[in-house]
This record gives sequence, structure tokens and C-alpha cells, in this order.
Amino acid sequence: MESWVLFLLCIACCTAFPAWIQTDTDKNNEAFAKYLGKFYKSKDDGKMSRSGFLEKIRRMQDVLGLEVTARMDEKTIEAMKQPRCGVPNIGRFSAFPRNPVWKKKDLTYRILNYTSHMTRDEVDRAIEKAFKVWSDVVPLTFTRIYDRVSDIEMSFASGDHKDAFPFDGPSGILAHTFAPGDNTGGDVHFDADETWTSGSAGTNLFLVAAHELGHSLGLDHSNDPNALMYPTYHYTNPNTFQLSEDDIKGIHSLYGPKEKPVTPTKAQTHCPEHISFDAVTTVRGDIIFFENRSFWRKTAGKSEIEQHEISSFWPSLPADIDAAYENQKKDQVLLFKGTKYWVLRGYTVQEGFPKNIYELGFPLTVTQIDAAVHDDETGRTYFFINDRYNEETSQMDKESPQRISKGFPGVGNKVEAAFRSNGMLYLFSGNQQYEFSTTNRKVTRLLKYTSWSYQMNTSSITTVFIYLYLTYFIIYRKISYLLLTYFISMDV
Repeated sequence: MESWVLFLLCIACCTAFPAWIQTDTDKNNEAFAKYLGKFYKSKDDGKMSRSGFLEKIRRMQDVLGLEVTARMDEKTIEAMKQPRCGVPNIGRFSAFPRNPVWKKKDLTYRILNYTSHMTRDEVDRAIEKAFKVWSDVVPLTFTRIYDRVSDIEMSFASGDHKDAFPFDGPSGILAHTFAPGDNTGGDVHFDADETWTSGSAGTNLFLVAAHELGHSLGLDHSNDPNALMYPTYHYTNPNTFQLSEDDIKGIHSLYGPKEKPVTPTKAQTHCPEHISFDAVTTVRGDIIFFENRSFWRKTAGKSEIEQHEISSFWPSLPADIDAAYENQKKDQVLLFKGTKYWVLRGYTVQEGFPKNIYELGFPLTVTQIDAAVHDDETGRTYFFINDRYNEETSQMDKESPQRISKGFPGVGNKVEAAFRSNGMLYLFSGNQQYEFSTTNRKVTRLLKYTSWSYQMNTSSITTVFIYLYLTYFIIYRKISYLLLTYFISMDV
């Protein structure tokens, strides 16, 4: 597919068209001036030189895919007469010539490098937010990947960066983007010489990235000054930013509107009665129950259970998670599927994953982990595989694997899910849940499989009880004291 590149320019409004330009007719001269004044502005328009004007012609011919002659020849004039890049406008927006669009709905992106003016986290958040601008209005998903070539490659570069469209240093050209297609199609290049920021100073990365991603999806520039796709840069508060009607009409013409979400049902107060969890783990105080393509989340202090699709919450994670555990000291959650594992920090999938479980020291005979749980007090992680378990600190114990019946007496021959809470291990086997003390090495309670979905936060109950007791105690003592004082005074 033929790639087209557009430039986002940081420019001021054009002044009157210079009188020295020679054209075939006054009519063409006027039309050409209007075209250049609208789409190929620069901050030097007030003192336009002949060489500067000819450079504008060259740039326009290059962007439109014409022979670069720097003359207003017949082909150039004819192309200029076409409605925005040769395709009909809908409202005020326009699309790339030939309307190139992505043929798939699930796209990937990769950030190849970073600017020195922002932290990596700031860049990541700005780019993620820019993608969300478009995924909120069209039926497309964008998933970040790290270890292979993506659909949309994003990078920072200076000057001549070997794509035939060199940058010009601070200000001027801020970024450019290739239209949807193979190879460089959809790729976004940011000028590394700009002062990129997440605020109003310098150049706001989120705003430019959102604009460029419009090009990545197939949109050309708009002549609506209120549109995101307007060619000039102007700052808008990212926290209150919204796509204009013009932008939305444009992107809908290419991909259609996003389907309205199904009205959510009332929050569940417990998990379904007949359910078997694939994995259970804690995440910064929450408890996560994985089952097939879904997971339930129980937040501390709340009685409701939230249900989510794994693919919508974590697009890069697979369904049917085998095992999961949290290491609170490292602030990490490890998720396992087959011979691969992923690491979360909070609810964010970390860069460089999935990795192979054999890097953790598992023998090649292990192809799936049934359950896993980490004991923060001892620093040990227990991996359950069939009727045995492995015990790991920084490396697998020499005595591993051992039979579950030996290390966890009373639990059964297989553990399907496990997690740790309040100093106890909770092991799921069959339709039973076992509360297990690692200190005493015995089962302390046999619980209903879904009991956690019914429990209120224990600390909250304790706090309420103590409060009521103290209130009662204080009031009772005060009344007793007053009565005693009264009777003493009567005796006197």
C-alpha cells in the first residue's frame, strides 16, 4: 500500500499572498494562494521569500504524491481542486487519498524510545491516553507490546532519521505519521528536539500523539480550527480534552461508531454458587478470582464483587489463567499460563513479558502450574503441580517437589488455587476451601468455596465493634458516676 505522510506544524496564520508569484491565470493564482494559506502555513509567512514559497509548493506536491516540480503545473492545479486529498469531505474533516484504513480491529503499538524531557511513566501515560481518545469512539482496540514489531511503531528522532522526511529542530515540524498500511504504515515519529511535556509548557505530548494517531488511523487534516485534526498546534487542557464533532464524524466514516456497551447489571454481592476458580491472588489489598475468560475482584471494605472480562481489562493477557500469586514486598503479581508467565505491578502488565517459567528454575517436565502462593513471612513461594508442590525462595529447594499430603496435611491431593491473607493460606481443592496455618502446619478451618464473596472486611467489623463497645462503656460509666455523686450528696 502506498504510504502517505502528513506533518503537524507549529505555525502562525498566513498573511496576504505575495504579488510576485507567476501563474497561468489570476484565478489559479488566487486558488493556489488560498490552498497554501490554509494547509501549508509557516511562522515566516509575513516575510515570505521566493525560495520559501517554492519550498511550500514542493512540500505540497510531495504530500499529495505528485511529481515534485516546484511549479504550479496542470497536475498540481488539478490535485488542488479536489476536495481534500482527492476524497469527498464529510462535514469538514478529510481522509487520506484512497481512504486507507486498518483491516483489523485489534491493533498493537510499541514505544521504541523516549524523550529526555519526560519520565518513561509520563510518556507511557500520555501515549496510552492518546490511544484511548480514539478507542472510546470507534470499535478498535490498542494493545501495547514490547518484544516484537507492532502495527504502530512510535519513536523520537532528530533531523534526518532515514525516512526521507527530516525534522527541522525546535518548533516547526513537531511530528509526522504514515497512513495505515504495511511496513512503516501507521508509524509515528516525534521530533526529539522539541521540549515535550505533560503540561502547558513546551509541547504537550498527549495532544500531539492524539493528533498523529488520527493520521495513523487514516484521517487527514481538518480545516476546522476546533478539531484535533486541525494542522496547527494549540494547547488544550488534557484533563478536559474532548474530540470535536468534526473529528468524530471523520473517524466514524472510516470505522463506524463504537457499539454501545450493554447496560451493566447490578453489582453482584457474591460469586456464583457453582464455580471453580482457575487461580486466586491478592493485588494490593484486593482479591482477584480468575475463572475462564473472566475474573471477579473483591475490594477491601466493600461487599460487592466486580466482574470483568480479562481481555478488556488486560488485552495482552490470555484467558484461563493457571495460577497467580502476589509478592507484596516486591509489589509484584505473577500470572501463569502453560509455560509462560507475566508480571503485574498493581494492575499494569510489565514490559518484557511473557517469559518462560524455566527461567524460574522449573524442570522441563513441568508444563503447567496448578496453583501458587507466596508467604511474605518466610519469603517462600509454593507452586502446586498435580499432587506435588515445589518450594522456592530465590531458587528451587533441593527437596522439591514434595507431596502435597506431606507438606499440607488435610488439604487433599491437588490444589487448584491459593492465596494468602491475614497470615493464613487459603487453598482451593475440589469444592472445598481450606484455611491453613504454615506455623502449625495444619488446617484450621474448612470453608465454603465462595465464602470470600460473602465476607465483609474483618478489620471493619472489628473497628465497629470496638467503637460501639467503648461508646457503651463511656456512657455507662458516666451515668454510674453521676448517680453515685447524687446519692453521696443526698447523704451529706
